[in-house]
Amino acid sequence: MAEGLGGPDYKLTGEQIESIIIKGTPETLYKGKKVLVLTPDATRTSPLPLMIHLLRKIIGDKAEKLDFMVALGTHQPLKEEEILKLYGITDSERRNLFKDSRVYNHEWYKEGTLIKVGKLTEDDIEKITGGLFREEVDIVINKHIYDYDLILILGPVFPHEVVGYSGGNKYLFPGISGGEFVHFFHWLGAVITCWKTIGFKHTPVREVVNRATSFVTIPRHNISMVVRPDNHLAGLYAGTPEEAWSDAAELSSKIHVVYKDKPYKVVLGRAPEMYDEIWTAGKVMYKLEPVIADGGKLIIYAPHIKEVSFTWGKYLDKIGYHVRDYFLKQMDRFHDIPRGVIAHSTHVRGVGTFEDGIEKPRIEVVLATAIPEKKCREINLGYMDPQSINIEEYKNRENEGILYVDHAGEVLHRLKSDK
Repeated sequence: MAEGLGGPDYKLTGEQIESIIIKGTPETLYKGKKVLVLTPDATRTSPLPLMIHLLRKIIGDKAEKLDFMVALGTHQPLKEEEILKLYGITDSERRNLFKDSRVYNHEWYKEGTLIKVGKLTEDDIEKITGGLFREEVDIVINKHIYDYDLILILGPVFPHEVVGYSGGNKYLFPGISGGEFVHFFHWLGAVITCWKTIGFKHTPVREVVNRATSFVTIPRHNISMVVRPDNHLAGLYAGTPEEAWSDAAELSSKIHVVYKDKPYKVVLGRAPEMYDEIWTAGKVMYKLEPVIADGGKLIIYAPHIKEVSFTWGKYLDKIGYHVRDYFLKQMDRFHDIPRGVIAHSTHVRGVGTFEDGIEKPRIEVVLATAIPEKKCREINLGYMDPQSINIEEYKNRENEGILYVDHAGEVLHRLKSDK
């Protein structure tokens, strides 16, 4: 079992956090070793500065090397000053306390970053997916991990649209992987559908992640956080990625899942500033779709967002947003589109049907962002002028079938009837 402490009403102190890290991370793992810490980017809520500084205090002087890599997946890379801000490292600390530490991105986009370490066979994939897929999948990962003696995964656990719950070995795959594996990973989740994946602990996609990780021979350790809405820790677990993640996912299911009595005809989800494109702000849809009534409307309210996707926008401009079966029933049309992009499209558009050439999404998805109306229509999403929205008019109206969710995108909303 992992070393840890937590509960729905817990608010761990600095002393408790430090004690869990020390007890759950034996010196034999890192003393005299080269350690690489994998962290989330700015699209995950967590007290990362506190944790980074505690790792420096506990491990820094005893390890031969202590470096930090942002496990971007395929998110937008950060400049070094942005990473330092994310980690809460001041200019003075960078020159002194962290002067010997490298801080850098997983450069999935740069040729020569990745190395193949194995593959999942057609039989493997067919068995894991219950017959949904039969194909070989190469296992590729950032080659720089082989410069280290220990991979220390540091990240929060939340309900996740593709894998069920984030965290654990997901920081390796797809966190620091790439190639076709990333697109297969996301497309598998999309075919199963977000609705049947998010908030479920054991999923075929999680099994793919764990199987891929078995090809990584470097020792791994995990410090999994469960974060309260106020950004304090309700739980912290240190141990193997499998054990620490499992304990954290159990607690996350009690904190990050809200159950409602009945569905709503209108839901307004306010995306936080940490989502700066629809590629990440789509999480508002993922977490709220289950409580929207058939024929209802979700409004993603994010006046600060100007881009659909910094990285994948050209593909989304081409295909737009559609339900899963729109793609499944005519995949030949989209052979040149990365499957991870198609997966994102279906996750944001939600459940629906495609019969006789007619697409019928279950609900309407509307963007209230800085993206122009013309662009929204072109990508098959609705539009509202964010300046026309008075948030106060959406609050405290649940008895009228209207729900407002602030800081949407991390807490999953479900109906009690779906328990």
